[in-house]
Formats: sequence, structure tokens, C-alpha cells
Amino acid sequence: MELRLIGKAAPAGLIGALATALPAMAADAPAPALAPSGANTAWILVASALVLFMTLPGLALFYGGLVRARNVLSVLMNCFAICCVASLIWVTFGYSLAFDGTAPYLGGLGKTFLANMDAAMPASGLPENVFALFQMTFAVITPALIIGAFPERAPFAFVVVFSTVWLVLVYLPAAHWLWGGGWLAAMGALDFAGGIVVHTTAGVSALVAAIMIGRRKGFPHELIPPHSPAMTMTGAGILWVGWFGFNGGSALAADQSAAAAIIATHVAASAGALTWTAIEWLKLGKPTSVGLVTGCVAGLATVTPAAGYIGPGGAIVLGALGGAVCFQCVLFVKQRLLIDDSLDVFAVHGVGGMLGSLLLAVFALKGLGGNGLAEGMTWLSQLGVQALAVGVTALWSGVVTWAIIKAVNVAIARRVSAEEEYEGLDLVTHGERAYEIS
Repeated sequence: MELRLIGKAAPAGLIGALATALPAMAADAPAPALAPSGANTAWILVASALVLFMTLPGLALFYGGLVRARNVLSVLMNCFAICCVASLIWVTFGYSLAFDGTAPYLGGLGKTFLANMDAAMPASGLPENVFALFQMTFAVITPALIIGAFPERAPFAFVVVFSTVWLVLVYLPAAHWLWGGGWLAAMGALDFAGGIVVHTTAGVSALVAAIMIGRRKGFPHELIPPHSPAMTMTGAGILWVGWFGFNGGSALAADQSAAAAIIATHVAASAGALTWTAIEWLKLGKPTSVGLVTGCVAGLATVTPAAGYIGPGGAIVLGALGGAVCFQCVLFVKQRLLIDDSLDVFAVHGVGGMLGSLLLAVFALKGLGGNGLAEGMTWLSQLGVQALAVGVTALWSGVVTWAIIKAVNVAIARRVSAEEEYEGLDLVTHGERAYEIS
């Protein structure tokens, strides 16, 4: 067949050039965006609601039950206020800095106020504003986790300002490094749903904050029991269910990968809860409700970075290891180091997230029921990249948190007075009580 150009026969040399060039052009052309899937979009919208439900009311109730009755409202207020602040930051410029472009260290400002959203993202086919909504709920819960390190003694104004600055300087860069096409992602580091971006950043920052703000009056010599274990168990139950959206939604599709992540999440939580309870029963003589749910959260935090890469067997082992290791870390931090990380944010979320981030290099192997490692990686090279990602993120979180607290403390005291602490932050700060005593 003769190729013709506007009614004329094409020169033979041109035909040869086109025959050579067209395949190369086709190979270099970007893949077309997937058509939006209604099922996937609906699932991520539901998952977004589940993750927000983890903060309000899940985390608020979980933390609220662990403090004394005179400080319950202060904890709920902190969680609520952080949700509001983080949401506004995310929509105005946070999402853009985390996910706009593939620069190594931070995104651009091309998507401020969620402008220039793609109708269908190339990788997932999701409308980009749906993806931005889902990621916003992660930005909400991460700084809220940190407040568990210093309840009952930090002023409301300090908590709000610290959380605002922390989100911008710690969370947004870490999210870009691993999830936004940054330098750690380019090296092959894996973090399915936040073992590094969420739990390592929050856990390490919580430890630094607990040290800098100082211990509660009476710690460690006086027993400071939770005022309502029932409230804590209720909050933990909400967290467990919400975590299905946290991990399952990170598959970004309503398919078998989401189901596999949810199954891994569920069995890891179960294994972590039972492991913690068994150790507690043997060491202390009684299984406690707080121990059961803390072990559950430890299992959830440990499986989070690996949930989409491992099989059910690996998830059970990870959950059990999370329960056992985090239990020992709680004792070490409070009894040996005498650090009043009041609600065990570092020992449970931080240590669990880091442990899972490292061990996914083993349990993601196909021979152990996983889905395989990053392209071109052996388990040893993957472990090295994971260790680098954990180490750099932990160091960044710790150093920047120290600087933020120092800076904010110049304008707002990071701790209430001894009299205000004794009276309780509910009445002193908010002029209300959670419970009216007749």
C-alpha cells in the first residue's frame, strides 16, 4: 500500500523515517489516565469518613478515657481543634506541598486551594479531589496522635499552635518524601498506609514533646489511673473499625488488594491484643481492659506500613510482635527512662510503626505469602532502604519538634502552672466539666 501525503506519494525516505519514529514516539507517550471508577470512588469516600471517624470520636474517646476526669474535655477539645486546623491547612496549601510535582524534598504550590485537580489520576483513575480528601484525614489524625504524650499539663493555645506548625514542617515533607514522589519513594522505600509518614513522625515527636514539657505532678511515684476504661475501650473499638479505611483505603481501589489489606489489619489487631494481654496476665497477674485495647492498637500500628504487601500469616506474626515489643517499650520508657509519655504514643505508635516498616522487607517476600518487594530489590536491600527511611524521618521529626517547641514556648508557655494542673484543664481552660457531680 502506498502512503500518500495530501494527494502526493510520500518519498521512500520519509516512509522509513516514520516507520522508525512512530514506535519510539508511542513508547515515550504518557499512558492515558484511567477512566474514573464509580466503585473505587465510592470506596475511597467511605474510607475517608472512616479515617476521620478514627480521630473524631475514636482517638478522642480512647485518649479521653485514659486521663483523669478533670481533664477529659481538654483532650476532646484538642482533638477537635486539631481536626479543624489541619483540614484548613490541607485544603489551602498542605495538599499541594505534599503531592504537587515530584521534586525530591517538597511539592509545589500549583494545587493550592485544591486547584488544578485531575478528573482522573493517571495511576489510580480516582478523581484527584477524592484522593486529596482521603489524604486530608491522615493529616488530621497524625498531629492528634502526638497530644497523647502530654495531656493534663499543656495549655490549649500551645497545643493548637504547636500542632499547626508541626503539620507544616514535619508532616508535609515526610508525606512528600514517601507518598508524593519524593526522594525516599525514588529509592524504593515502601510505606503502604503510614508506618513512617504517620506513626514514626508522631511517635518520635511525642517522645521529644514529653521530655520537653515534663512529667505530670506525681509521676512516677504516684499511680495515675485512667478515669474511664470503658470510654477507652469504646474509642479503641472505633479505631479498630476506622483502621479498615486507613489501611484498606490506601489500596485506592475497591478490589482484592483492599480486602487483603483489611484482612491483614484485622488479624494483626487480634494478634496484638491477645499477645499484650497474655504478657500482662503473666507479669501482673490480671488481664486488663486497657491492656487488651492497647495491644490491639500496637498490632494495628505495626501492620500499617505493610498491610498491602503481606499475607495473613505475616500479618499475624507482625501483630504479635507488635504487641510483645511495644509492651516492653512501654515499661522501658516509663520505668527505666522515667519519661512521662502519658498515653504511650512513642512506645505503641512510634515503635510499632518503625517495627512494621522494617519487617515488611521480610514478610512481603512472595515465599512468605507477600506480594513482593519494590522493583529490583532483594530483602536485604529493601531492609536497608526501609532503615534509611525510618532513620531519616525519625531524626527529622525529633529535631524539628524540638525546634518548634522551643520557638512556640517563647510566645506561649508550654506548660500550665502547678495550681492549674491540680485544678484540671477542663475548668481552668474551658470553664466546663465533663461530669457534673451532685
